[in-house]
Amino acid sequence: MNSIILLVILGFIGWFWFDTLHSQERAKVICKQVCRDLHLQLLDDTIALVRLRLRRNSRGRLTVQRTFQFEFFDGGNKRQRGIVIMRGIALEMLEMPGYMDRIISPV
Repeated sequence: MNSIILLVILGFIGWFWFDTLHSQERAKVICKQVCRDLHLQLLDDTIALVRLRLRRNSRGRLTVQRTFQFEFFDGGNKRQRGIVIMRGIALEMLEMPGYMDRIISPV
């Protein structure tokens, strides 16, 4: 009985880890595309997970909401910081102060 519970827990941890990686890769693609469209440079080609929450979607189901932070450069001497919020692999919000106030997508 204990081994079954352990396998279920390990399976959940594995699923959650792969789901987080998938969400992060999707967020990175979105950030790259927006930076390219605005003639900006995504610095370090990375985004970092800064917050993890459980939220209900429009159907009332619990989903994982992940907030990622990234830095971009406009050609001056200052690094800018933006955030992207993903609900699963769907974009919920993108914010780039000074360039884009907020893009909010219904999830």
